[in-house]
Amino acid sequence: MTSTPTKTPVAAGTMTRREVLEALSGILLGMFVSILATSVVSSSLPKIISDLEGSQSSFTWVVTATLLTTTISTPIWGKLADLTNRKMLIQVALVISVVAAALAGLSQSVGTLITFRALQGIGAGGLMALATVLVTDIISPRERGRYMGLMGAVMAVSQIGGPLLGGVLTDTVSWRLNFFVGLPFAIVAIVVLQRTLRLPPLPRRVVRIDYWGALLISVGVSTLLLWVTFAGQSFAWASWPSAAMVVGAVGALVAAVLVEKHAVEPIIPLHLFRNRTFVLAVLASVAVGVAMFGTAVFLSQYMQVARGKTPTESGLLTIPMIVGTLVASVLIGQLITRTGRYKAFMVTGAAILVGSLFALSTIDYHTSFVLIGVYLFFLGVSMGMLMQNLVLAVQNTLHVDEMGAGTSTVAFFRTLGGAIGVSVLGAVLANQVTSSIRSGLDRLGVPSDSLGGSAAVPDVTTLPAPLRDLVEQSYGAGIAHIFLVAVPLAVVALLCVALLKEVPLGTRSGLQERQEQVERLEREQQESPLEESLAVGGTPRG
Repeated sequence: MTSTPTKTPVAAGTMTRREVLEALSGILLGMFVSILATSVVSSSLPKIISDLEGSQSSFTWVVTATLLTTTISTPIWGKLADLTNRKMLIQVALVISVVAAALAGLSQSVGTLITFRALQGIGAGGLMALATVLVTDIISPRERGRYMGLMGAVMAVSQIGGPLLGGVLTDTVSWRLNFFVGLPFAIVAIVVLQRTLRLPPLPRRVVRIDYWGALLISVGVSTLLLWVTFAGQSFAWASWPSAAMVVGAVGALVAAVLVEKHAVEPIIPLHLFRNRTFVLAVLASVAVGVAMFGTAVFLSQYMQVARGKTPTESGLLTIPMIVGTLVASVLIGQLITRTGRYKAFMVTGAAILVGSLFALSTIDYHTSFVLIGVYLFFLGVSMGMLMQNLVLAVQNTLHVDEMGAGTSTVAFFRTLGGAIGVSVLGAVLANQVTSSIRSGLDRLGVPSDSLGGSAAVPDVTTLPAPLRDLVEQSYGAGIAHIFLVAVPLAVVALLCVALLKEVPLGTRSGLQERQEQVERLEREQQESPLEESLAVGGTPRG
């Protein structure tokens, strides 16, 4: 008589391709909502800031506030993903993101807009961190390249396509609609995640939240970003407020390191920095963050202020970048899955990043849009070859219990690089544009307040020809200069990926690794009573 074989526990950690795609659809939709809610206003910001009577500093802060809270919250979300229910966490992050976006759409002042954008960043941090972690649960590293390509494509469409959609909404209806467009997508994402994402319970462990670590990291990073934003504008770089903020930021971060060193469940496990791949990926991610966020933010100003285009036209002119990222993400992801190799693609992508940023530093307010489109296409290609593959390289070297913390830390430094990059580049742009406009007004013999204050972002369509030409020239030269400033960071990214040690991609998903972990713990628990019995001279029964 033969007995029917039962399914092994490992089978519980295995998903069919259909189940993977169903679960992945909800994860990718959540990521799409997160990036769309953040990027959709990019092409509309000049119009929004102008309507709300904001300055160049306000323009930068509307973006920086979101990046700041995204940066701070990302490692916290990642650590929670290692300790609690990931499915519940991503749904909570979705709700926070879209509710905050809707509130931002009701803003009547720049200050209110910045506040709700900051709240929106908390949800965005969760969605970005958790989406990538959840993919590791259901897909092995060897197969992950293909799906990371899809994630890169979604990031490209939402990051660059968002401004196009926002521009159309601004021109045809109102810029306020930009903040509500993500709501239906979020509702669908929550429903899809609830129905398709089925994760086994995590192994039992005591949940200890590192509150002090989270607080000190938040204080240190936020103070650092505030200093970078205000220094040179609200106070001099070499001044007592500047010194106080630097000392405060460094003090908080040093204290955070000491706390993390002794914490039972640190927000950012310090031993990860002994992982060479992790360290190099973190450094490269900072440079990629500057390129990714800075390009999206300042290109809209170039198109609208330096070239006089509408928000819709501004979005359309960034399509080459969407195409570049989309093609590179999908194609390179497929090649990584087929070959199991990833380093050569990353080195090539970093080299293209250096070249495309340098090319963009040569533009002015008369450069051919065809030429700019070529530069943007290759910038998109570099993003598609780098962004998700940096995460893949790190995930391939992490233990399953540290996947959330490790993955979110890479995202943390990428977003931190973007936040610092936008703040620094924004400060450089503001100073250069202000100086250029003031000099130009003096040459024309026009009062310096003719543009409503040289720090304000003007609406070029309302200016007389001589002033319009001055503003366009000033912003064209200023934005080209900030691309040049970003080139050395891209060189750092190239060096980092060149030094990466390529590790063969694993073949087990996170669910399979966790299932094996549960089996191992069960065997140890079953063997423990037997060993104790034999140790005291007893005879096992049965």
